[in-house]
Amino acid sequence: MDLIAIEEIKRLKYRYFRTLDLKMWDEFGDCLAEDVSARYGTQAMDKPLHYDNRADVVAFMSENLGPGIVTIHIANHPEIDVDGDTATGSWAFEDTVIVPDFKMTIRGGGYYLDEYRRDADGSWRISATKYERIYESMTSLEDTPSFKLIANRWDPSLQH
Repeated sequence: MDLIAIEEIKRLKYRYFRTLDLKMWDEFGDCLAEDVSARYGTQAMDKPLHYDNRADVVAFMSENLGPGIVTIHIANHPEIDVDGDTATGSWAFEDTVIVPDFKMTIRGGGYYLDEYRRDADGSWRISATKYERIYESMTSLEDTPSFKLIANRWDPSLQH
């Protein structure tokens, strides 16, 4: 078992979520192979999202998860199998998306299935990713009169 590769891949997946949530688009893109196959399925967007290269994934994320939207992704329970310079992995995940302008929160969870490749520069990157949702829920914040966003990294009026 290649424990070093497994740890590098864990760090890669954690970096993928961290840079996504912090909107660090260049660093997020570097987590993906140039020819990544990404299959995201979310009911909130009304249709499956399919992309076949890094630039399209980064463009979608940066255009749709900009500073008006707060996200947090938590991943755990990795099961990673390494075969030379390729690997596969499964991850449990939960995500929360808060959209203050539309007064809504989306929550969900499921399992990612990833493929990884060690590129010519020696770095592991995600070469294919998809997930299967176990659940996804949407809550109108107007139905929750007590809801108040008291901290938001992206809203200067809520920074302390």
